[in-house]
Amino acid sequence: MFDNLTNKLENIFSKLKSAPSLNEEQVDSGLKQIRQALLEADVALSVAKEFIKNIKPKAIGREIIRSTSPGQMIVKIVYDELVSILGSKNEELNLKAVPPISLLLVGLQGSGKTTSAAKLAKLIEKNFKKKVMLVSLDVYRPAAQEQLKLLAEKNNIFNLPIVDKQQPIDITKRALNAANLNGSDVIIFDTAGRTQIDLPMMSEIKQVKEIINPAETILVADSLTGQIAVNVAKEFDTAVSLSSIILTRVDGDGRGGAALSMRHVTGKPIKYIGVGEKISDFELFYPDRIAKRILGMGDVVSLVEKASQDIDEEKIKKTEEELKKGVFTMDIYLSQLRQMKKMGGMEGVMSLLPGVSKMKAQMDNASVDEKMLVENEAAILSMTKKEKVNPKIISGSRRKRISQGAGVDVSKINKLLKQFKMMSDMMKKMSQGKKIPSGTIPDEIINQLK
Repeated sequence: MFDNLTNKLENIFSKLKSAPSLNEEQVDSGLKQIRQALLEADVALSVAKEFIKNIKPKAIGREIIRSTSPGQMIVKIVYDELVSILGSKNEELNLKAVPPISLLLVGLQGSGKTTSAAKLAKLIEKNFKKKVMLVSLDVYRPAAQEQLKLLAEKNNIFNLPIVDKQQPIDITKRALNAANLNGSDVIIFDTAGRTQIDLPMMSEIKQVKEIINPAETILVADSLTGQIAVNVAKEFDTAVSLSSIILTRVDGDGRGGAALSMRHVTGKPIKYIGVGEKISDFELFYPDRIAKRILGMGDVVSLVEKASQDIDEEKIKKTEEELKKGVFTMDIYLSQLRQMKKMGGMEGVMSLLPGVSKMKAQMDNASVDEKMLVENEAAILSMTKKEKVNPKIISGSRRKRISQGAGVDVSKINKLLKQFKMMSDMMKKMSQGKKIPSGTIPDEIINQLK
């Protein structure tokens, strides 16, 4: 998430932090570089200008120049301004209305509206304990209504039955009547999108809005489109008065221009972000946490929250007890691999850790990817119980059998066994109270991954 911007800012801050003291000229040069980094990240020019304008008087103040660690102080000032631009605090969904509460999702075609409708429904059911009904008003895109129906069925969400050739206004009225009969607390209306904004689309949305009087009119925008998403938000807000924004595909956005510009340009809060394809890859937008990710500080709070949702506590306790005794088997290693996969794989976990740039570079150089997790899992499942407990008995013939069972080359089995040995040695040292170097992945493990 926002890797390109993060790397550029880290490089700028690294130079500022290394200076024993900073004069106004050095600060001014650093701010120019930050401004350039923001513009290259597709941040709106007006936002980048105001960002620097707000930072400069604070960054060249006497208390900063005379500070023993002026670089650190500038990072703090930049962080505070990032939080301010992103919205200062997270804002929850407005569900304070008499049921059934209507939520209207709008946006261009391809922005991820239908998927976001299902994700939002699941989140509301889980976090707010309310019954949700999904309604597709997209009668124009082929199979659009069927797509929402399939998502609803797959995730046990109630979906308004499809009536062939019924038009959006009639569907809207039928949905309100159905909600009163089936006891739905919330109705999410997934409106039709277009490849570009047009008058008929806006007119239809306005008619639907008049009928349902939604508690929220939410724009679903694709983060990857950068300034296009920001311009779309302005046009939709002018036409139908938005209340909030959902940004999709944020996990693939290396720049961050849309996220940084959206709140400042539109005045509307980003409430949720889509960070993956799974129904659960949908997060409340926390400005302070996003600011920390952008500055390479990580997001440990989100990592802990994610872990508490995805990881089996009983398995964790059992594994901890075994590790304290110095026991480390292939079954334990397999359990760790599966837990990492649940939390979004290596990339998902590392993106939330502070100062991971070097670690990510190490892994990239070693060609470590998510495929390795899958291959290692297949290899371990192809082992016998005795082999999992004592991998030392795995001879050449056993390695060949395991590789055939896992569908991978024997060289991959050799790498797995080397990785396991290194991990096992580390776990034994930890159980004996010996320190393991922190901050980077030990070089010997990286070498075994190559």
